[in-house]
Amino acid sequence: MSKTLKFVPLTDALAAYVDAHRTSVADPLLKKLRQETAQLENARMQVSADQGDLLAILVAATGAKTCVEIGTFTGYSSTCMARALPPEGKLHCFDISAQYTGVARRYWKEAGIADRIELHLGPAGETLARHCPARVDFAFIDADKTGYDAYYEFLLPRVTSGGGLMVFDNMLSHGRVVEEAEQNEDVQAICALNDKLTADPRVQVVLLSAADGMMLVRKR
Repeated sequence: MSKTLKFVPLTDALAAYVDAHRTSVADPLLKKLRQETAQLENARMQVSADQGDLLAILVAATGAKTCVEIGTFTGYSSTCMARALPPEGKLHCFDISAQYTGVARRYWKEAGIADRIELHLGPAGETLARHCPARVDFAFIDADKTGYDAYYEFLLPRVTSGGGLMVFDNMLSHGRVVEEAEQNEDVQAICALNDKLTADPRVQVVLLSAADGMMLVRKR
């Protein structure tokens, strides 16, 4: 058996095949949200469609009832996660942009999940301290990269032991994690956190190469 990981080159045809084999591929609301977001200046900040599906599956599979999202943008990931919650579940979203989350609010209402979501606007370092639940079953972090470590340490004591998950996005930084010449402050913060998480005895982790890299973190 080979001891090396082998990755299949993602050609346009293969990418289309992968995209076609998603449960939400025909979802009109999510399609409309992606199309609207694509017209915005910072459209690249939106998670990929397969990431949204993965987050929904993880929330449902873990039986999460209380979730946290740091970095909401126009609401694609939050819509996917909130739909996967039970009726009594709650998703706390933290973001700094009233403009972008205004788009999210419209889609939450259209999806019939607005009652499952609480939006907290302002710098996450401040709003988390005031509004983060004492117990968190699932957390998705996709915000300022230099703040990732602080968010990790803040959330970890609140995450349920044994089955609680945190998911960090952009953990490959478009490949710059292995290109020293391309490492700015954001990339250096990601590299440091990847190393820290891998060695942290408090958690079990796996770094997926999906999209721009997703680190799944299970609290022991």
